[in-house]
Amino acid sequence: MYEIDLSSKLAVITGGTRGIGLASAKALGSAGAKCVLTYRWGSADPDEIREQFERVGAPQPLFEMADVSYPEDTRALMEKLAEDHDGVDIFVSNVAFAAKTPDLDSYQKRSLFKSLEYSAWPLIDYVDTIGEVFGRYPEHVVAISSDGIDRGYPGYDFVAASKSVLEVFTRYLGTHIGEQGSKVNAIRFGMVATESFEAMFGEEIWEFFEEQGVDRSELLSPDECGRAVLALCSGLLDAMQSEIITVDRSLAFEDNTMQRYQRWKQRR
Repeated sequence: MYEIDLSSKLAVITGGTRGIGLASAKALGSAGAKCVLTYRWGSADPDEIREQFERVGAPQPLFEMADVSYPEDTRALMEKLAEDHDGVDIFVSNVAFAAKTPDLDSYQKRSLFKSLEYSAWPLIDYVDTIGEVFGRYPEHVVAISSDGIDRGYPGYDFVAASKSVLEVFTRYLGTHIGEQGSKVNAIRFGMVATESFEAMFGEEIWEFFEEQGVDRSELLSPDECGRAVLALCSGLLDAMQSEIITVDRSLAFEDNTMQRYQRWKQRR
């Protein structure tokens, strides 16, 4: 069909060594982009990831340890990249963190601020720093959001809060830098079968899905998420600006699957 060629592009993906971030990087890399994967200490196996990039015919990625909540890490990364590159063409803001909130007593202002610091503010900090260091903004900015805004995930209230702020930033950021040619959009992914998903909800989630007649294949795969990110950065969808795009399957029409999952666990 249409061959996407990103061979001259530099892409930075925060949290790019696992899950949706890694899948996005591989998809961009398969189209020729040189990918920079940020990660926190101890969260990456470079050799294994290099093999995955080799299997899809992608250029070998760069690994940079940088905490998205530390502005000094962000600036140091951009200044390092500026030694060999004239700009960042694609930025994918993927990192997310939120303190667990099983009840109202667990609501703490400090925890909310920390959630925003990791899940929402890096979108602004990275784009702003890229503009300052390189004198231009990325051609494509993609913020990875969550369907937790519209569907309840008990105990993860701050995920919905921080992703709501992320989506507001996405809309306004597009108006601020759109005149310079940057396209800024967010993708809401539904349930994705990642390691983090199972870590959050436990292995018994699959038993619950089976009882509900939900096949595992009905969840999105990380690779499908990666292809959606690639599509937004391909140039084919550049009519979109400041949009919040939902990518999901039939589970979006389920009657609050995660709420029913909590009741199912309590009855066991």
